Amino acid sequence: MDEQRPAPGDGIRWHWTTPRAQDILRRRSVPEILLLYRELHGLPQQELADLLGYSRTYISRMETGSRPVTDIATLRHIADRLGLPLHCVGIIDDADGDRQLMIQLAESVLSLAEIGRQAGRAATAVGELWPLVARLEARVADGYADVDILRLLARARISLGVSLGHVLPEERTATAARWTGKGLALARRLDDPGLYAHALRHHGNELRKAKLLGSALNRLGQARGMARTLLERAEAAILLARAAGAAGQATLFDHATEQAHRLLGEAEPTALFSAFTLHEVRLRGLMATGRAGEAVELLGSAPRPRLTTSPQWQIIATITAGEVLLPWRPGCG
Repeated sequence: MDEQRPAPGDGIRWHWTTPRAQDILRRRSVPEILLLYRELHGLPQQELADLLGYSRTYISRMETGSRPVTDIATLRHIADRLGLPLHCVGIIDDADGDRQLMIQLAESVLSLAEIGRQAGRAATAVGELWPLVARLEARVADGYADVDILRLLARARISLGVSLGHVLPEERTATAARWTGKGLALARRLDDPGLYAHALRHHGNELRKAKLLGSALNRLGQARGMARTLLERAEAAILLARAAGAAGQATLFDHATEQAHRLLGEAEPTALFSAFTLHEVRLRGLMATGRAGEAVELLGSAPRPRLTTSPQWQIIATITAGEVLLPWRPGCG
């Protein structure tokens, strides 16, 4: 399952997200905003004049700066017609306050959803994330291409997909992968390497759950290659090891687990990356790559769960240990 790509007609939602466009918007330069809009859409001055309801001569003077635009009504009209938040043309009003409130609300919901999911309450996280994603999607659909909102939307899509991956039955895990794929597609457009690597890790893991192992290994390999911090590298390595084991790729599995093991003493443990989670991944991978005897030997060195170890990881580890031991019980196998 590949990442979802926006349709060609979606351009108005994304054309203000490039670094060059963001620099122009930060400086609130109306002449450059008009010139960039025409460049991106291939418009002559007359067509932009028709869009804004002004004469071509007036547009020309605005673009050269010989007719500075300072009155609020004109600035508001330009922002509305071009699909820009008002603060991008220097207007601060109730709409901008609503935007700030939405950003603060979204950050809180994303944080609480992460805490809830790690505490074993993924269904609650889904319930909180659905309305957030809907509100953010609606804002983007209205044509307001605000990079801060788009980043939040990418994170919300990913978080929703991951949460769904915890609660959906196995036959419907592709739905979770589709949501993380939608987040990945948006992150790819935003020129934010950290967000893109984050999206790759989570999308790759949901693809693994959906048994789309080739695509999962591709995404997780990219995530490991893009990692900028020890923790990003560690989390990508442990997820790559898990997917490689599921795919029966012993060499890749061994390489990824060795890398993760080396990073244990360097990266701060998290709910995803720790000695406890790595031990479970190694057990499962050894079994999947035909090394059941090594898995049994490894059982004796199981580390204790930490405070950061989530309930679902403890359940997964217990199930995995049972699967390792079952063939060795008298009368089994």
